[in-house]
Amino acid sequence: MNELIWIVPLLPLLGFVFIGALRNYLPHWLVSLVGCGTVLAAFIASVALFSNVYSARMVGGTGEITQELFTWISVSDFQVSFRFLVDPLSAIMLLIVTGIGFLIHLYSTSYMHKDPGFAKFFSYLNLFIFFMLLLVLGSNYLVMFIGWEGVGLCSYLLIGFWYKNTNYAKAAKKAFVMNRIGDLGFLIALFFMIAHFGTLEFAGVLGQAKLMVSGDSTLLIITLLLFVAATGKSAQIPLFTWLPDAMAGPTPVSALIHAATMVTAGIYMIARSNIMFTLSPITMQVIAIIGVATAVVAAFIALTQNDIKKVLAYSTVSQLGYMFLGLGVGAFTGAFFHVLTHAFFKALLFLGAGSVIHAMSDEQDMRKMGGLRKALPVTFATMLIGTIAIAGIPPFAGFFSKDEILAYAFVENPLFWVLGLAGALMTAFYMFRLLFMTFSGSFRGTESQKSHLHESPWPMTAALIVLAMLSVIGGALNVPEALHGHHWLANFLSPVFADSTALSVPFSLDHTTEYLLMAVSTVAAIAMAAIAYRRYVKSTPRAEKAEQDRGLLYKLSYHKLYVDETYELLITKPLNGLASTFKKADVKLVDGLVNGVGKVFLSAGNGIRHLQTGHVSFYIFMMVLGVAGIMLYGFIAQLIER
Repeated sequence: MNELIWIVPLLPLLGFVFIGALRNYLPHWLVSLVGCGTVLAAFIASVALFSNVYSARMVGGTGEITQELFTWISVSDFQVSFRFLVDPLSAIMLLIVTGIGFLIHLYSTSYMHKDPGFAKFFSYLNLFIFFMLLLVLGSNYLVMFIGWEGVGLCSYLLIGFWYKNTNYAKAAKKAFVMNRIGDLGFLIALFFMIAHFGTLEFAGVLGQAKLMVSGDSTLLIITLLLFVAATGKSAQIPLFTWLPDAMAGPTPVSALIHAATMVTAGIYMIARSNIMFTLSPITMQVIAIIGVATAVVAAFIALTQNDIKKVLAYSTVSQLGYMFLGLGVGAFTGAFFHVLTHAFFKALLFLGAGSVIHAMSDEQDMRKMGGLRKALPVTFATMLIGTIAIAGIPPFAGFFSKDEILAYAFVENPLFWVLGLAGALMTAFYMFRLLFMTFSGSFRGTESQKSHLHESPWPMTAALIVLAMLSVIGGALNVPEALHGHHWLANFLSPVFADSTALSVPFSLDHTTEYLLMAVSTVAAIAMAAIAYRRYVKSTPRAEKAEQDRGLLYKLSYHKLYVDETYELLITKPLNGLASTFKKADVKLVDGLVNGVGKVFLSAGNGIRHLQTGHVSFYIFMMVLGVAGIMLYGFIAQLIER
């Protein structure tokens, strides 16, 4: 199997080509079979690769498997190979991308069944899986960058899938432009790597980087540029506003791209480059500060949003902030652990929201829902599990991964822990608010919607059940020593982070303090759930009153801190004004000058052509005038010479 790594990305690519080329002729069942089947086959191949890596790790090996397909660029001593790398880090990512990707494909067969663009949707999904696998499997930064750009393109196509809606098309354009800003950082970082290291291979770059001194200015520049790229792809301050708008795309897209896979690419890239970041303490501080700020700001905005997908979108931004906080404080395993658990419960929550929207005839406003628990029992039960998991209540998956990040944050700087805890409390509140507004109380929709309420078909509920099970048991992958765990994930990933671990101060926190931190975060999360219950379930009049409360903080949260308006005022309008000025200068000055010269000669030609009359006598007359003119010229010239 090690020689057949290329099959993993090839399968979804073939699915894209087949469905895309024949999309107007294929029946739905065949589109579903090819779309799901290729991703399922890629998942099976990924499991085989993971098994090989696991076996190697069990006997003390690094578990690295490489496969070179061909030499891509060869200029003098500089060479870039199209090569794949499977190691513990990419092996787990393969399982996430193909495993959750398959569940979302399966879910989509029902969710998108009535959409006229059914085949086109599946071709885009398969193309996305291909590029995401390319990003994960690349053994150098250039192949990773191709995948990085490819998933950005697919994100644009899928956000604007219903492009006839102008607002959806604008959301797709916004995501595309904001991601390009970050991508410019990635591109410049590549040039710096070529100039300094002479290679783009991970082994070459990271192998040379680990010999450099901490605080080296070249590493500082490269890591800051890579972090700029990560802020765009993973929606961090200041490039986070595209992600909530990306909810314009179909819900399975929100689950696959904007929760479980693409948005975690920034975390994956930094984890892959960990030694360069470890040797750049300033960059690490910047990452930690941006991460915790994003976690708190996004959680604050999510508190008052009423669109069920927007709440989850801001929640994703906030959880990504926790992952960056983990990276910034050196908890590389903890950050990646949260990538893993977040993929389970956030995909579950988005698909659950899709199930609700499906039952509510495309209604997304939670104020018009309520009382759906009996009509959608499977959706309710699974979303309850997802809510508990993301709230950080043990023993569900989110508790273990978030707790590990907060523990490292506490050791690095107690202020990070306080802010992280504040974000966690808000997370518990807005998620239980979402759950209670949607499933509890009385139904607030229309009679037509009420008559249409029903549980989703089995392909949708099956995906929910599997993800719910993973959200329950996922935390067992890295139970801390304080809870008698053995850090399985940390041990499995240890070769990837070995160089950083050797240079870092060992994590040290006595068990008593660790128990105390766990207890505080758990009790606080349960308390916030209780407050949400009392506010939105216990007393319906109070719930209505709560939604009518329009204090300053409420307005700031509800209007998303006016970030979009600020960008519009400070960036969009000035740039539009500048573009308008250049357009006028182009049309009136440049075009006017060029066209004016042409008009002069055109007019001259029009005037001169009147001399061509066709009368011989006129031509003789003009010839005589010409000869007379020449003679006159000669006579005057002689007079001047004298």
